[in-house]
Amino acid sequence: MNEYIFNLADVGMGEVPLVGGKNASSGELIRALSTVGIRVPRGFAVSAAGYRDLISANKLRDPIARALSALRKSETSLSAAGARIRELVGNATIPTDLAADILSAYRKLGAATGEANPAVAVRSSATAEDLPEASFAGQQESYLNVVGEEQLLGACRSCYASLFTDRAIAYRQAKGIDDLAVALSIGVQQMVRSDIGSSGVMFSLDPDSGFPRVVVINAAWGLGEAIVQGAVDPDKYVVFKPLMKTSGSLPLIEKRRGGKKLKVILDKTGGTKTVDTLVDEQQSWVLSDADLSELSRWALLVEEHYGRPMDMEWAKDGVTGELFMVQARPETVQSGAGSHLIQYKVRSKGNCLLEGQAVGTSIASGEACVIANAAKIERFKEGSILVTRRTDPDWTPIMKRAAAIVTEHGGTTSHAAIISRELGIPAIVGVEGAASMLNSGQEITVSCAEGERGKIYKGRIDFTREEIDPAKLPTSKTALMVNLADPDQAFRSWQLPARGVGLARMEFIISNLLRVHPMALVHPERISDEDRQTIAELSIGYATPREFFVDNLARGIAKLAVPYHPEIAIVRLSDFKTNEYAHLIGGATFEPGEENPMLGFRGASRYYDERYRDGFALECEALKRARQMLGFKNIAVMIPFCRTPTEADRVLEVMAEEGLRRGEAGLQVYMMCEIPSNVILAREFASRFDGFSIGSNDLTQLVLGVDRDSDILAKLFDERNEAVTRSIASVIADAHAAGIKIGICGEAPSNDPEFADFLVRCGIDSMSLNPDSFVRTLKSVTAAETGALSGLAAQRPIQKPCLEKVAIIG
Repeated sequence: MNEYIFNLADVGMGEVPLVGGKNASSGELIRALSTVGIRVPRGFAVSAAGYRDLISANKLRDPIARALSALRKSETSLSAAGARIRELVGNATIPTDLAADILSAYRKLGAATGEANPAVAVRSSATAEDLPEASFAGQQESYLNVVGEEQLLGACRSCYASLFTDRAIAYRQAKGIDDLAVALSIGVQQMVRSDIGSSGVMFSLDPDSGFPRVVVINAAWGLGEAIVQGAVDPDKYVVFKPLMKTSGSLPLIEKRRGGKKLKVILDKTGGTKTVDTLVDEQQSWVLSDADLSELSRWALLVEEHYGRPMDMEWAKDGVTGELFMVQARPETVQSGAGSHLIQYKVRSKGNCLLEGQAVGTSIASGEACVIANAAKIERFKEGSILVTRRTDPDWTPIMKRAAAIVTEHGGTTSHAAIISRELGIPAIVGVEGAASMLNSGQEITVSCAEGERGKIYKGRIDFTREEIDPAKLPTSKTALMVNLADPDQAFRSWQLPARGVGLARMEFIISNLLRVHPMALVHPERISDEDRQTIAELSIGYATPREFFVDNLARGIAKLAVPYHPEIAIVRLSDFKTNEYAHLIGGATFEPGEENPMLGFRGASRYYDERYRDGFALECEALKRARQMLGFKNIAVMIPFCRTPTEADRVLEVMAEEGLRRGEAGLQVYMMCEIPSNVILAREFASRFDGFSIGSNDLTQLVLGVDRDSDILAKLFDERNEAVTRSIASVIADAHAAGIKIGICGEAPSNDPEFADFLVRCGIDSMSLNPDSFVRTLKSVTAAETGALSGLAAQRPIQKPCLEKVAIIG
């Protein structure tokens, strides 16, 4: 060891001033975590002293200082100053002793690997890199597949020059970091043959919502440049950390196949090149369950070692099949965002022009500014929405002046996505045709507040922004829960003090994510050739279409059960009406035409009927997989629109036949209370279920005989009508008398504080609400519990049965 060369195994985070953040992190992983199985490519670091000696030997400090001074005084442009400094450093002579030490270390690496001229990755590692308050990711250059001594010295010289890329200079100025106080170390590591394998990035939290209890992994074929540069739509995998820690299994709650149309591979002459992937590669999963288990375990170990959320890069060697951790740095965006929950909501949706992958959860409106490439970034207008094919670090100076970003290529870990998170602005990536379909000066709205699919609306649409400090919210005696339907939005409100999911709607997963009628999967002979072909395309990557349906439904259900785990998540069985089922792929074959689907073949009546029995078996299989294989024992099942106790018995019997027996393995079964017969025969129903959930919309409709969708009768539809409130008060009293829990899953208590007051006085156990109305209702409920509200309950002749002691869901 000397002042220039350090074996990576001999450095750690204490040596950042010597070898920079990237090299120190690699050394820290080797030194602290290699004994628990984390593999890091072998290599060495060229210390920051080498950079300083190169600057000194070539007398470059004063010329660099003059160029930077001219930039600060606006006597020259950023591009001119950067180009001048890079020219000075790039043409510098590497001191003889420094060059000799680099080449000596390279030869030793060759001897250790058994190759005379090993292919190496040459990475820049700035000494101020990856500070807790700032991420320098992508500010300096790295060079892959560097082969031979001449190429190595050339790559080192280029790394030194990259300390003064335009983006790096602009970034340091924005962060108040003295350019001349920063030095650069170089990491030289053996190439992992991920060019014939795979690579990707990994976070130990959800990078969009900040939800801390998941590992998010993105994966693509070839070298990692394709993902980082936003050139490829990668596969995405999400693993739930708590169950992995306790069970050692793989609770994989999301598995989404990306397009992966390109990959970066090694060029035989050195360097890299981008090529098209094969169709089989596009249609295949990049990572196996064994790979995901190993990577997730590594993510937990790295996070535990550093004591904070981490942003990691990995690579899989296509020759040996081994996984390697090639970088780990602190995640600086969500972990530094503070505890406040900011909720955006679209109030009036307009014409949706395009969709893509949402990055973040915010909304922005402005004029589109379409720019083809970085050479034309001077055309960008401050405060507009940047629209381009893809971004790389050269775009950073204008990205920080954008209201939002739209790119045609890339996934949620591309450069555009990373920078937009850091800047706190919305971005939508992977929007096919955006640069040709949108025009500069066109007013648009970029919405990332509606799930993982971001939407670009025509014009400026109306939206709201609410900032919430969860620590300042009151605590209610009544359990407040949330309603969820879209797995892509499951993490968006994880900071709310909810006591579980009171209503998880299965229909959204089937209609929006799967899109296939369940019966079409078990009876493909009965559907058209066109529908069979569509189903085959949807299920690429799965052994059978049936497996595609069950696997994705199970993971979607599990994701809805995650945010408040281990609190209960009540999943309602599918409650489509026949006209809604008919619109699913292959559905028209299996659904009868009905004059009034609202009162027809829906809910419980379908599950034991031969016309849907086989389809219901798939729902049960997915629920069983989510509970048993993935480990989400907090999932309860709820039966909708159950007309008679006899019908309840038949459904429970079918569920038991499919492996979902009430009480077995802790399974709770609830019933929607939404039909007058449920109220009248409440005690009979209560003997069969663990709890009720009042569906106030259907109950109001059927008690009053009012079609809730009728504009003509809209004024008559009122949950506060005495017939409805008497029914609710009665069923709450009967449920408690029978010893079961009862809640409500509707917006009535959100829309009317007096209705919340009424429910509290009746002693309802829980209210389940949409996340955007949770805080408003919480305030109404706590006011009612303290007597600050008086209204509906005091005015109605139903007060006496509502004075039972409030029961709280445990």
